[in-house]
Amino acid sequence: MTEHRQRRSTQRTTMSDVARVAEVSPSTVSLFLREPDAVSEARRQRIQRAIDSLRYVPNRMAGALAAASTRVVGVIVPSLVNSFFAETVSALQSALMAKGYQILIGHTNYDEAREEELVRTFLSWSPSAIVLTGLGHSRVTRQMLESSSVPVVEMWEVGPQPVDLMVGFSHADVGRLQTRHLIERGCGAIVFIGAQLDKDGRAAQRAQGYRDVLNSHTGLTPPEIVIADAQSASAGALAFRALLDRRPELDGVVFSNDILALGALMEAQRRGIAIPERMRMIGFGGLDFTSEHVADLSTIVPPRREIGEQVAEVLLARIENRETQTRIILDPVPVYRRSTDGPRTKKRTA
Repeated sequence: MTEHRQRRSTQRTTMSDVARVAEVSPSTVSLFLREPDAVSEARRQRIQRAIDSLRYVPNRMAGALAAASTRVVGVIVPSLVNSFFAETVSALQSALMAKGYQILIGHTNYDEAREEELVRTFLSWSPSAIVLTGLGHSRVTRQMLESSSVPVVEMWEVGPQPVDLMVGFSHADVGRLQTRHLIERGCGAIVFIGAQLDKDGRAAQRAQGYRDVLNSHTGLTPPEIVIADAQSASAGALAFRALLDRRPELDGVVFSNDILALGALMEAQRRGIAIPERMRMIGFGGLDFTSEHVADLSTIVPPRREIGEQVAEVLLARIENRETQTRIILDPVPVYRRSTDGPRTKKRTA
């Protein structure tokens, strides 16, 4: 899918704009930003109201690099320990470094308030661009980004209203793909196990895709979402153990990621549950261990490296004032292995 859009206005709110609205001098605004207590309370309140209304972000490089931006790209990811994003960031960094740009990384731990702080900080240093993970942002974050002159890419997700540029894939489609595969393999009692669905919007979308497929089929048990305590193998094992005690008829599990699936596979082995003869499992992420014989986990592989490469491509085009795609939608790759490759049973019909 290709769309083209005009470059956004590069006009940036200045300290003089704040001074005009607050009815003070620019030097008073500068003093307020450096030493708030040196300004009278009445003026402090007027200046702060002006900053809030104009969504002003101080340019900390203005003194040294007048009217210029740094050759730095701010990259914000949910987690630094999640290898899902490591390959994307690595590919992005390689492509940008080849053009003389460096990246500055921040992580949010799936916290919108933390993302807002990072965006404000990154913008204050006049970056060449900002890259964010996902489309879910606070109202203030979106306003700051939309009112800035900085190119913005939202990655790892797709949706109807990107701030500027978007590179990603449909996570709901991933959940549908996982669930349909288990149904095609004969499963009729399928549960979804995920973690942090209240914070991780992409995992929640995968859960919704699972729910959509089961709700569209007859003769299957109703959808059930199980929340693990953490994004870890041990949490996946615990969630799976409790589920087995409550749902002994279970014959299929969709996992929001491969790590949770790994824990469940180990728990199944401890209990002597044959995979895939007794139960089938499918994960998401395509992590390295999934191809090992001890796991041999079916999974959906996201285009991690391609996302990083495409993000770099559209950013460099925007920075260099070249026409570029504004929405790039990529396709995850299903990899079906032993964990779902048992003998076929009669396929259920919708």
